[in-house]
Amino acid sequence: MAPIRVGLIGLGEVAQSIHLPVLGDQRDRWVIAGVYDVSPSLVSLVTSEFATAKAFDTAEALINSPDIDAVFVLSSDDTHSRFVRAAIAANKDILLEKPACLTVREIDDLLALMPGYDKTLFVGYMRRYAPAYLAARDELPAFADITHVRIFDLISEGRHFLKKSQNVLYPQVLARGASERDALIREVVGADAPADLVRAYRGLTALSSHHISAMRGLIGEPTRVLAAHRTNGGANTSVTFDYGHFACLYDAVVDDLGLFDAMIEVRSNNRRVRIIYDTPYIRSLPTRLEVTDAGPFGPVTKTLGPLYGDAFSKELETFHRHITEGTKPLTDLADSRRDLALMAEIIERMKESGGR
Repeated sequence: MAPIRVGLIGLGEVAQSIHLPVLGDQRDRWVIAGVYDVSPSLVSLVTSEFATAKAFDTAEALINSPDIDAVFVLSSDDTHSRFVRAAIAANKDILLEKPACLTVREIDDLLALMPGYDKTLFVGYMRRYAPAYLAARDELPAFADITHVRIFDLISEGRHFLKKSQNVLYPQVLARGASERDALIREVVGADAPADLVRAYRGLTALSSHHISAMRGLIGEPTRVLAAHRTNGGANTSVTFDYGHFACLYDAVVDDLGLFDAMIEVRSNNRRVRIIYDTPYIRSLPTRLEVTDAGPFGPVTKTLGPLYGDAFSKELETFHRHITEGTKPLTDLADSRRDLALMAEIIERMKESGGR
């Protein structure tokens, strides 16, 4: 079949470092047909590098163009609901970068539009498409046998890696967008919430959303958020999820050290399954899967990897397959709603425990 004509809304860090290169690599599946960004310098940069990319004056013009088949919503989180609503009305396939929205209310408004929508809406949780994650599903102990789950993100932000490896252009952040994002966040944390709680929620919807989604995809839905705490001005988060007969502990630590250390570990009494991630900002860095079993002479570990399959590439391959085969994504709006509901519950536990 002919390549699917893609229109990108938002040409910032994730578009430049990830989506545009992957789309270029998968030129048999996609063609970059249109772009829009509030920054003219970003539009000029991308149209100069991709001859097929037409610049649009507004996001709505791109969405409604008959020359666009699929819309990639890569813009700031506060704009997601508006652009997705327009793309649903135009009946376009949609790739929506995480978080799908900042509030459950926004997702509920969009879900109300879905009965009349017959295309694919795919939320981009790339860790759920990493080769090690997919392989882990066949190695997990039975759910009834799980005794403990540990997840952590001990990382630095993407710029620490990109500034050493790629030439990414960062536009000036618009005051209006920052204000709209803050208003949406305060719907969840409260109008008078302290700055550290606001920062904690921003971290949940950004960094932590990947592992909250991955956790649910791997071991199912927790019964509740048992406890949550924030430290270091809201940059660090600790959460305990209640799964009934076991607990899942999640820790997120964001610093300026310039290291990336992310992992999911599932244990039973005689097996440990560990998924190890590297930074996604350097494409094709490997993931690994370690499976350790109790043996007659001590622990026996087998390692799958390093697995060099790029999670973002696998994600776009999966999105393309859903479009062409008419199948339903695992990471859709309804799935993302459960992530945001958990994040709101985490905020409530943080309010109870305080922070510093």
